[in-house]
Amino acid sequence: MDTIYITGHRNPDTDSIVSAMAYAALKNALGSREYKAARLGQISDETQIVLDRFGFQPPQLISDLRTQVRDLDYDTPPTLSAAATISRGWQLMQSNKISAIPVANEDGTLYGMLSAGDVANYDMISVRNPMVQSLPVYNLLSVLEGKILNEGGEMVDEISGEVTVALPAGRENLMFSDRESIVICGDQPDMIRRALELRVNCVIVCQAEVSQELLDLDTDTCVVSTPYDAYRAVRLICHALPISRICKSKDLVCFHLNDYIDDVQEAVLETRFRSYPILDEEERVVGTLSRYHLLRPRRKRVVLMDHNEKAQSVVGLDQAEILEIVDHHRLADIETKNPIYVRNEPVGSTTTIVAGMYQEKGLMPTAKMAGLMAAAIVSDTVMFKSPTCTQRDIDVAHRMARIANVSLDELGQAIFSATCGDDKSVDAMLRTDYKEFHIAGHDLAVSQITCMDSDRLLGRKEEFLEVMRTIRKNKHLDTVVLMITDVLLEGTQLLYVGDEETIRQAFNIKSEDANAAFLPKIMSRKKQVIPMLSALWG
Repeated sequence: MDTIYITGHRNPDTDSIVSAMAYAALKNALGSREYKAARLGQISDETQIVLDRFGFQPPQLISDLRTQVRDLDYDTPPTLSAAATISRGWQLMQSNKISAIPVANEDGTLYGMLSAGDVANYDMISVRNPMVQSLPVYNLLSVLEGKILNEGGEMVDEISGEVTVALPAGRENLMFSDRESIVICGDQPDMIRRALELRVNCVIVCQAEVSQELLDLDTDTCVVSTPYDAYRAVRLICHALPISRICKSKDLVCFHLNDYIDDVQEAVLETRFRSYPILDEEERVVGTLSRYHLLRPRRKRVVLMDHNEKAQSVVGLDQAEILEIVDHHRLADIETKNPIYVRNEPVGSTTTIVAGMYQEKGLMPTAKMAGLMAAAIVSDTVMFKSPTCTQRDIDVAHRMARIANVSLDELGQAIFSATCGDDKSVDAMLRTDYKEFHIAGHDLAVSQITCMDSDRLLGRKEEFLEVMRTIRKNKHLDTVVLMITDVLLEGTQLLYVGDEETIRQAFNIKSEDANAAFLPKIMSRKKQVIPMLSALWG
């Protein structure tokens, strides 16, 4: 069953993480077991405290949704040992209607690739040069369905020599003449005796019996009987060699399950192989890939939570299939190839929307999940002081707190005290809740730190501005803004670099400080900062 990832935005906050986890739990509880919560970045200290409080592990980290080899309907033909016979390889290719088959070492790692062309090429060579070297007797007996007739033959493990068909009596001068021969004959006692006297490597008797007198001769020649005629025996002997003798084992082009299709297509265009082996993380063979597999690759499937903007979503989203969007932000630039389910509501937290979906499906979240959801709503609404907060957020948060038997005030204190410890670097704090936007041709980033003591953070103002200038330069942004939102002051200390005049105009800043100002009652990036800039630039 293919996984459907439910993922929030990059630099995920608590609401983004929890809403994805809660929605995945809801979907799976209703019988759809393929849903899995995921995250696009590191967990913040605030979110980790919440997860630890209610006994949850962070969701799986994913960094890219581009189509990979593992997403293709690649072939999974049998994988043969390098010691298996050419005959066995050919039979498998014929029965599976494929033109190439992977060859593996004993531990399952790749040895080479055997193609129908390799077998045909070897057949043509063997017609002109019917010489075999170090042919395992086990292989010979297998392809000829034969058995060893003499005691001396039981001591032979390998045979070598030119394959010779014994001619009728009277033409001895055209027959074998030395030990380095593999003699094929029928009901020809004289021929068999001569071969044994010359101590040739092997005598293969086709569709005939050998007298005990001949078998009792003192010789180390291996005598083998086969039910096949001489013509088939000659061809089968050549096919008794191990695959390792003829398969391609050097300059192989192979791919791994995690390789991206973009890279695979380039490699395939530069080569001309029919099939390419596919390896897993431990270099073991798991299948083969052909050109036609690249024509219609399966896309990864994803549900977007708490965002609907490309710049905030996962890399490779254009190659994924978006199934749903659940969000509480403005509609942005996400496009889909097909109609999808979109749920966008003007509330303070995406988790509030998910809680409503639990109610609609007649399913109550567990106490642990309810506590997690209550914490997410408290975090995203800044203890219900954000202008985005609605009465519905407050009601849902209290309901979840009752189910979990927790105090919302206690949760808020724990959440907002975790944000700005003295041990944290300025860069880490700034990137914890960082989002980029593209508005009317302007590229900007807005980061938000919510705390209960903004004075401590303002003491590191110059450090923040230095990091903000570096981000602006490296990412070619017009403006970088940092909101230090103080829950107790019910306002935001605003730091900004870049298009400073626009920022001052947008928020009517009269302060002489060119890079900082306190904005009372400004608590929400989504509802108060971005709309003001959009109106000015729009």
